[in-house]
Amino acid sequence: MGGTEEDRLIETATRIFAELGYDGTSLQLIADAAGVDLDAVHRVAATKADLYRAVMRDADEAEERALREALAGFTADRRGILLLADAYLDFYVSHPQVLALWQHRWMGDAADLPDLEEIYTQPLSRDIADTVRGLVPPDVDPDYLIWSVVWCVYGFLTGGVVRTGQDERPLRHTPSSAPRPHDDVEGFRAFLHTMLDHMVTPLPRPPS
Repeated sequence: MGGTEEDRLIETATRIFAELGYDGTSLQLIADAAGVDLDAVHRVAATKADLYRAVMRDADEAEERALREALAGFTADRRGILLLADAYLDFYVSHPQVLALWQHRWMGDAADLPDLEEIYTQPLSRDIADTVRGLVPPDVDPDYLIWSVVWCVYGFLTGGVVRTGQDERPLRHTPSSAPRPHDDVEGFRAFLHTMLDHMVTPLPRPPS
């Protein structure tokens, strides 16, 4: 690992929090994994909560960079929506530790730090919803549309899928830290595109 002592500690803390969650991690464990003493950790963060916030801030900034770049090139059409979804999927495929950090929170981890979703998740979600709002039919809630992508991506990357075709080998559950085979990711991407196509295509009006 390169970078400053702070960079190395944040990287180690990210890995440990992603593996064990906030509640299952101690500062001593992080210090041992980083090969430093507690004084070195305290030079970076006074408490475990401070270190966790630094880890989540770093994770959010990485996601922000990926999604803001996609938003900057957004076009108000089907292609723009699909590229946004692709950017989200590609970010989490390449950042499994960030996925694991948020997955722990979904299961109640770090419940004594309840404000992180408001700080990090809501602003970006709101901006994306505002971006696509004018492109979806009136019977499609843009917030639910965005979170449907989130739920699908999280579910696929953490649980995989069991094939039901007779000639298909089942895909068994693997840890979220394990990479998904390229063919599986591309198959899921194709489904995600199809789902979004259906969601943004208005249904025909019933005869009057």
